[in-house]
Amino acid sequence: MKLAAKEVVKGSIVSSTVHTGNKLMSNVAKHPVLVFGLGVVAGYLVYKYRKEIISSTTKAVDAGKDFVLQQKENLEDIVAESKE
Repeated sequence: MKLAAKEVVKGSIVSSTVHTGNKLMSNVAKHPVLVFGLGVVAGYLVYKYRKEIISSTTKAVDAGKDFVLQQKENLEDIVAESKE
């Protein structure tokens, strides 16, 4: 019973968030000054946190490369075992 109530509350929150987001985006689309302002704010935030963004992106790329190499080794091991 608790789980069902929790899911209903979660669904209502998601629904209201989506509805609010749709209203906000339709208002922003109607006013070009707001679009420009949001662009300026986004540019400022990217510039301010550029070092953190670059370092986290580099970490993600390195983790992806490590994962691919590990999977390649696993595949090579499986192929070697199947040949035996």
